[in-house]
Amino acid sequence: MTNQRILSHFQESAELKIHAGAVLAQPIEQAIELMFTALSNGNKILACGNGGSAADCQHFAAELVGRFERERLPLPALALTTDTSILTAVGNDYSYLEIFSKQVQAFGQAGDVLLAFSTSGNSGNVLAAIDIAQERDMRVVALTGKGGGAIGKKLTDADVHICVPHDRTARIQEVHLVTLHCICDGIDVALFGGDVHE
Repeated sequence: MTNQRILSHFQESAELKIHAGAVLAQPIEQAIELMFTALSNGNKILACGNGGSAADCQHFAAELVGRFERERLPLPALALTTDTSILTAVGNDYSYLEIFSKQVQAFGQAGDVLLAFSTSGNSGNVLAAIDIAQERDMRVVALTGKGGGAIGKKLTDADVHICVPHDRTARIQEVHLVTLHCICDGIDVALFGGDVHE
């Protein structure tokens, strides 16, 4: 029984990834183009999200500042989930809803990109960060699931919405990770050409 349950996780994940790849290829390509343009113009990427999505922010920033699969110059990406003094000061003195938006106010500039994660599409502090980003003429790439929620309604035609077609948080997060790797690979190829696997 336990083995079958384990296998069902793998099967559901694999089936969703194949289906999601077909659905999400175009918005992922749009996200790569948007981030490539920003980085080429000397701008940066700020990332925010909660829980497992916070870990995805840090993972993404590490891939850009360090490397993905090839040696290259560091690329400017910042996870807004890591500075415990900022997070606890803003959460305590203002509101948990403002822990990301105040950082976008502090660090975000026109032409930067906000990478916003919310598996439900309804995270209040991520919505607040998107508001500030849009006010600052930043572009938004939102990774969501469950139909996109309030975030899906907030995005404009200038933004990119990558909404995983599933309702289960674990499966959505798994597709978000593959999506991040697609974006990192796409940025590397767009900036530096060729294919590291060739």
